[in-house]
Amino acid sequence: MPGGVPWSAYLKMLSSSLLAMCAGAQVVHWYYRPDLTIPEIPPKPGELKTELLGLKERRHEPHVSQQ
Repeated sequence: MPGGVPWSAYLKMLSSSLLAMCAGAQVVHWYYRPDLTIPEIPPKPGELKTELLGLKERRHEPHVSQQ
């Protein structure tokens, strides 16, 4: 009985916390779409470019309202 909590409640909280953590990590990876490939030759200093691919695809032209 960790912390004065019954084992059943403790295991429910532990499993729900683990599930929420894994789901959050998955959502972040879907949104940002990181490039997880490992290059053969490491880039020289200043050559590494990082972009948010998910954000780049969703970018729209601003909608201007006509009043």
